[in-house]
Amino acid sequence: MDKKTLVKAIAEKTGLPQKQVKAVIDAFTEVVMETLKNKEEVKLTGFGTFTVAERKERTYINPQTKEPIKVPKRIVPVFRVGSKLKAAVMEAPKKTKKRKTSRKKKK
Repeated sequence: MDKKTLVKAIAEKTGLPQKQVKAVIDAFTEVVMETLKNKEEVKLTGFGTFTVAERKERTYINPQTKEPIKVPKRIVPVFRVGSKLKAAVMEAPKKTKKRKTSRKKKK
């Protein structure tokens, strides 16, 4: 689902105009980004938590040249799934692909 589809779905569910819904989604993403930039977390009970994590400095080996490469430490955004979201996804019906069986029988 892309942003445009999300806006339409929320507008249908709430009865709000799409323009307002888009403004709310834009504001939500801005607030989350600003909060994470300040190394704080955003908790949405039952849905999940947006946080930041610090990755340590590491040394990797380039497989082509076999030279070591230093990767500096950095801060990355992290999303931890909440209990209600996890339960909803686990209970969702699994989509299975049906195989086409157009093989001819051997005689």
